[in-house]
Formats: sequence, structure tokens, C-alpha cells
Amino acid sequence: MTETSASRTAAAFAAVAAVFIVLAIPQRAIAQNADADPAKIEQGKQSYAEHCSHCHGFNMVNSGTVVPDLRRFSGDKALFFTTVKNGRNNRMPPWGDLLSDDQIEGLWAYISSQRKP
Repeated sequence: MTETSASRTAAAFAAVAAVFIVLAIPQRAIAQNADADPAKIEQGKQSYAEHCSHCHGFNMVNSGTVVPDLRRFSGDKALFFTTVKNGRNNRMPPWGDLLSDDQIEGLWAYISSQRKP
């Protein structure tokens, strides 16, 4: 095998290994790193307990039959903000007049940190 051929083979193996490593990272770990500011997550946890837990469950644990299980939320930040601000399907009330953008950002950080793959 020539040096060039060996280099190409090594590069190909490295590329394949990189893909496998990325695919092996749990989605929850990716989500946690997206908004990993511990202070923001804690702020969101407190806001969640005060404003969201009565419907979505303490620590986001609910049956998922009436309201969605937020631990399985898609991860679409824009959809999350729109839903929290404006409500959804006449079941989720709008919170845009009660929660600031900073509080909603905290909720996003907390929920993202708890999301399951």
C-alpha cells in the first residue's frame, strides 16, 4: 500500500469513526449542552414549579394523555416560545402577558435539560 493510499484509508476510517461518535451521543446530552447555563436552568426550574407543574406535572412527570410530556418535547425552540406566549389548541393558556422573555428562556433551558431522547 502506498503512503497516499494509506493516508486516504486512515482519513476514511477517521471520518466513519467521527460519524459513529456523533450518533452515539444521547440526544439528551446534546439538549443539555444547548442551554447549559446552570443559573438559567435553575431559574427555569423555579418558574416551571410555579407556573407549569400544575398541568405538566411535578418534575415534568405526567401521564402525557391530557397534556404533552415535556421531557419528549421536539426541541423546536421557536415553537416552544410561540406556544408559551400564545397558548395552543385552546388547552394551553397563553403566558405571554405573565412571563417575561427571560423567564420563558429559563423554562426552555430547564425543559431542554430534562428532555429524553
